[in-house]
Order: sequence, then structure tokens, then C-alpha cells
Amino acid sequence: MSRLRKVVTLAALVPLALGLVATPAPAAPATFTHPGVLVSRPQLDFVKTQVNAGAQPWKAAYDQAKSSAYASLSRTPKPRAVVECGSYSNPNYGCTDEREDAIAAYTDALIWYISGDARYAQKAIALMDAWSATITSHTNSNAPLQTGWAGSSWPRAAEIIKYTYTSWPNSGRFGTMLRDVYLNKIINGSNSNGNWELSMMEAAVGISVFLEDKTNFDKAVTRYRNRVAAYVYLSSDGALPKTVPGSGLSTRDQIVGYWQGQGTFVDGLTQETCRDFTHTGYGIAAIADVAETLRIQGQDVYGTDVGERLRQALGFQSKYQLGTAAPSWLCGGHLNLGLGPVTEVGFNALHTRLGIAMTNTQTLTERQRPAGSNNLFVAWQTLTHAGNAA
Repeated sequence: MSRLRKVVTLAALVPLALGLVATPAPAAPATFTHPGVLVSRPQLDFVKTQVNAGAQPWKAAYDQAKSSAYASLSRTPKPRAVVECGSYSNPNYGCTDEREDAIAAYTDALIWYISGDARYAQKAIALMDAWSATITSHTNSNAPLQTGWAGSSWPRAAEIIKYTYTSWPNSGRFGTMLRDVYLNKIINGSNSNGNWELSMMEAAVGISVFLEDKTNFDKAVTRYRNRVAAYVYLSSDGALPKTVPGSGLSTRDQIVGYWQGQGTFVDGLTQETCRDFTHTGYGIAAIADVAETLRIQGQDVYGTDVGERLRQALGFQSKYQLGTAAPSWLCGGHLNLGLGPVTEVGFNALHTRLGIAMTNTQTLTERQRPAGSNNLFVAWQTLTHAGNAA
């Protein structure tokens, strides 16, 4: 028996020796929690209480969201049957319209829950119904990323409306849209820059929660955990960053090239740090968003390497975003800043809930409040997650 155990243990170490990430155990809950994508009912109740009491920063964040174009009750949805998005959204046939209608639906859903004004629930439903009656596919080179971005916002809105509003007759059709138009496009991931697959898995996890699809939930979580480990470096990884199965990266030169030419690796460095902080912010946001959804669904990954990688990534990027000069070994001494409004979810989970000191992340997060939207898939994180331990 002891010999068998030793053989199994050695076999389990092989993926780690190769720089790959061991596949985690199945993750789907026995029963899904609703609403349960990014924000839970207790979290929503906390926000509602704070806003109604006029407490800050929640009241300012709520006013920011409600006064934005996303919350306009005169907004007209702009659905397309085929959304075509090329590199950097060129061409842009419905790309911006789809992403912004999805964010608008989420914004309206939040305002409905906080205010109790049914007009906002009805507007969210109108936006979701218009798209579910129309869209059939995403095409061109940026289709997977576009699907991930819009597909991250839609289930947030849908979860709140389906489980807190009185009636949504076409919710089944919306679920069919998510499965047939979105999930099929993203569930197998991407070997492009890591923010692509992280955003795609955020959408896949959220959609799987809405659909109560345990098989695809497990598949998405496995791919997510692999990508997180390959996106944020920890010194415990060894001399080189981890890679994901099927990446085709097997030599140091290939890995360094994939890491934007960066050959010195330190805790918190990401695969796209030396590309720019904007894309890095997309990756960090998706890591935190999925971790938050998993926590709501009963699988808290903040205490695993996911949480440590998120903590290190937030701290490392925040330090330089706040103005610390880049040393010569880091990206040739030049950084393209612009992290975006992406720190609140991870900071709340690690600092507010777990009590971890995060000085640079705290300074940046508080300086950016109230955090707005990046107009892609991140929206109103101060409103939903500032100081929210619910």
C-alpha cells in the first residue's frame, strides 16, 4: 500500500515539474445559489442598506451608476443577429452596442434591487429580451473575447432579475441564448494573451450558474484555475512561470516571449504587465470576479494559490500605478500604466473579509472611489463590493 501511495504521489508531481497546473477536483455545488454571479443577495442587501442610509462611499457610487448613460430609462437596445468584432474591434459591427447593453442591463438590475423602482427591472428585461430574440452568433478574430466580455455582464443582470423580480416570461429564451450563442464560443478557452481566457472563463462560470450547468461549471473552473496559475507568477513556481496544458510553450525563450520579453520573474508579475496595465487589469478583474462567484457558490478559492496570486498581482501593479518608478529589469524600465477600476472586488475579499494588509492596493482602491465602468465588462465595483463582508 505504501509503495502504491508513493507511485501515485510521484505521478501527481509530474505536471508540476513540467510547469503545468494539476487539474482541481470537480467544483460544482450540489445546489446553486441565486442570485449568485458576482453579487449575492446578502451582499445586495448590505448595499441597499448603506445607500438608503446615505452612507459613503456607497451613496456616491449609487448616484454615479444611476446618473450614467447605462441607467437611462430611455435607452433603446441595439441588438444584431451577427456581432462582428475584428482585432481591436475593427470592424465594430455591434461590438460596443452589445457590451454596453449588457452593462446597462446589469446597471438597471442593481438599481432595481437597491431602489425598488420596477421601471429599472423592466428596462433590464427589455434589453435582455431584445438581444435574446435577435443574436445568433459572434464572428471575426475578436469574437471569443467579445463573447467573454458581454457574456460576463449578461448573467449578472439575469441572476438579479430572475431571482428578485416578480416576472420575466422570456427568461428561458435568454438562457437558450447564453448556452447556444455564448457558452459554446468560450468554454474551450483560448491560447491568446491570458486576459482573453480569464474573461472567457468569467463568462462561462456566470452562464453556468444561471443555467445550473454543473458540467460546464466544472470545466470552466478547471480552465480558470489553470490560467490563473499561468497568468500571475509566484516565486514558488520555480525559475519560470507555469504554463497551461496545450499552450505549446515548452522552452524558456518561448515563455519569455509570451511574457512580453520579460525574463526576470517576481511575485505578482503578470503575463501582460510588460504589455500594458490596461490589459493586465482585465485579467486581474476576471480573476477576482470568478473567485467571488465561486465563493458565493460554496467554493472559496481566496485561501488557495488563487487568492495569493490575486493578492500579489494587485499589490505589484498598484505599487507602480501609484507612481513608483519601474526598475531597469522590469519591462526595460518603462511601464504603460492605466490599470482601470478593477481592484475593489479582490481588495474587499482579501482585506475586508480576511484581514490581510494590502497597503498599496488600499491606497489605489480608495483613491479611485467610486469606481465606475471600463465599458467592457467591469462596472460599479465600489457600489457592490466596497467594505462588503456580507
